[in-house]
Formats: sequence, structure tokens, C-alpha cells
Amino acid sequence: MASLIFRKGLDAGAAVATVLSDSYQSPLVQQMRADDHTYRAGRLTVHLANEFGFCYGVDRAVDYAYQASHRFPDRRVFLTGEIIHNPHVNAELRRIGIHFLSDPGRGLHELQPEDVVILPAFGVTVTLLQDLDAIGCTLVDTTCGSVLNVWKNVRRYATTGYTSVIHGKSWHEETRATASQAAALTGAYLIVFDDAEADVVCDYIRHGGDREAFLTQFASAVSPGFDPDQHLQRIGLANQTTMLMSESLAIGDQFRAAMRDRWGEATLAEHFQAFDTICSATQDRQDALSQLLDTYPLDLMVVIGGYNSSNTTHLARMCEGRVPTFHIDSHEALLSPDRIRHRPVGSTTETESREWLPRTGALRIGLTSGASTPDNVLGTVIATLDRFCNSST
Repeated sequence: MASLIFRKGLDAGAAVATVLSDSYQSPLVQQMRADDHTYRAGRLTVHLANEFGFCYGVDRAVDYAYQASHRFPDRRVFLTGEIIHNPHVNAELRRIGIHFLSDPGRGLHELQPEDVVILPAFGVTVTLLQDLDAIGCTLVDTTCGSVLNVWKNVRRYATTGYTSVIHGKSWHEETRATASQAAALTGAYLIVFDDAEADVVCDYIRHGGDREAFLTQFASAVSPGFDPDQHLQRIGLANQTTMLMSESLAIGDQFRAAMRDRWGEATLAEHFQAFDTICSATQDRQDALSQLLDTYPLDLMVVIGGYNSSNTTHLARMCEGRVPTFHIDSHEALLSPDRIRHRPVGSTTETESREWLPRTGALRIGLTSGASTPDNVLGTVIATLDRFCNSST
């Protein structure tokens, strides 16, 4: 039995609006928006980036999850995994009774046709969608429109004989879902993580090389049966929507130059395609952070968001080398004026630092958050910074 799929809400938006506002909004952040994104108290000044926090796609995904819980109170509601990469939001969804198929001991084996399954904002693989459809569950699809736009181009590449070269993280749910769109149409794909990996591929395009060494290096990032001698002759570019915009553009330039060197300008269009698939919300947050860094002399920068949030980690990367930067996942990482838990840029583990906050004198802090971080988390961080800086105890 084919699944019933909700893609445009469940007609329960008004019913969940109040609980969403209570759970994720912040009067303090609202006031900062009205005050030129600035908060001043005692010796503390906080400058908030002009674009931050929940994007439209994330807001929509969370809204649909709450609508699903409200619409089907007598049925089990599942998420295939984290709806977005934010621990606070996922904890709230568990609190209202939504189950996660990615939890230990959980899985498709326990699903029944009467269950409801929510698909996350970054989408799911074609295979997983087919499995869910075969079970017959009711599906609530919150896949972001920006992700769908990437999928459209990847499918176009597959049907016209182009290999999809995807700038992204091969282990990330969104990139795996995007790659599956090509594979479902028997199209080839190759995932490159950064400019160094792009250089390896571009060198192979220009000069050829050791085929087996190439396949070993990209073993977890290519389609089944990938042959670099065949599948790098015609390529089309795509990207994970939450990657650093400047890096995606630079990698696109690398591939364009390599294909031009290999095939010549006259026939470049026959061998190389590229479409703009950069998420506007991701770009807006990166642009706003650049403006913040260029405008104010900051003593330190705090970036808030899940440690597994790609767009948040890239925001932290943008600050590296310009100002002392602390990527935290919530206010709970602010242990005291002397101690902070954070994940350094480029690290895979959380660490604790001491003497992170200057104890005297005027203090100017920059603040931003990833697209999956709700305003109430920011508000609590700001209130905690105020207490640390201005408390007499």
C-alpha cells in the first residue's frame, strides 16, 4: 500500500503556533532586533549578526513536526533521525512524544502501516523513502526547498549523462540523500569535501593517473562502479546546501578550469555544467557574519549551534584567525566566567577552556547562530553572558 504523504503542512498550524512560540522564541532577541541587533548592559556589549538562527526551511520542518504530533495524537509518530542538527530542538521533540528511528534498538523493523514518519529538513535517501512507502506509513515530508533544488539538478545531470560532482561531506545526511538521487537514475556521482580533494580530482581530469589509488582515496565518496577515466569526462556541479559559500564557488572555479584545460573552451559546455544551488539562507548568514566581523572591533566571538551542524561549523570557521572564537551548542556550555565547554574549529571533540572571558573592563562580544538554532537558546546565552560580566558575586 502506497504511503499517504503530507508535503504542505497538516492544517494544524494555528493549533501549534502558541506552543512553538513558547518553546523557541525569545523576547530578549526580539528586542535586540529592534535595537540594531545590539545588547548593552554594564560593561557588556553584544553585537548580533543581522541574519542568524532559524531559516525558513528549518522553521517549516519544526512546525510540521509539531503539526504531525497534534494531528495524530493516537498514533505513533517517528522521525527518521534528527530533524535538524540542534540538540535543544531534538530534545523538545522527544519531550512531546516523537520517537527517533536512529536511536539504539530502533529501526524500520518496528514500523507499522498506521505509524507516522517525519522526513527531516535535509531529506532522506531514495532507498529509505522506498522502504517507508512499502511499509505504508503516513509520511510528513519536511525536506527543504533548497535541498529539492539541488536534487532537481542532480537528476538532470544523471538523465543527460553527466557525473554529479557534489561539494559536501560524504557522511552528512543531506549529501547522502543527494547522491542517492543520481544513483536512483543510474547516474554517477563523486563527492569532494574541500579544495584539496578537488585538486586531486582536477589533476586527474587534466593528466589522468593511478586509477586504483584514486578509487581508494574516494572509496566512500563515489557511486558504485565509478570509473574516473570514464565518469570525469562530463561533469555537473552540485553542493551540500550548508557548505561555506566561498569554498563552493572556488571549487566550482577549480573544476571549470580543469575541464577547460582538458577539453578546450570551444567544447567546454559539452563537458561541464554548473547551476547555482547555494542556499540563500546559508549565504545570508555567512554574509551577515562577514559584515559583523568587518564592522566591530570584537574581543571574542560566540557561535551557537549543534556540533554536527554543518552551517554552524562553517560560521565558526569564518571567524578563525580574526577573533578568539568559541563554538558552543547551548548556554549550558557556559560553565562560569572562567570556564567554557566548546568545540575548537577543525576539531571533532569538545574541550574545556579557562580564562576565556576577560574579568574587567569594557567587553564587546560578537554573536551568531546556525540555521537550526532557535532564538530562545540565543536569549539564554545572552542572559548568561550578562550575568557573568555584571554580577557582583
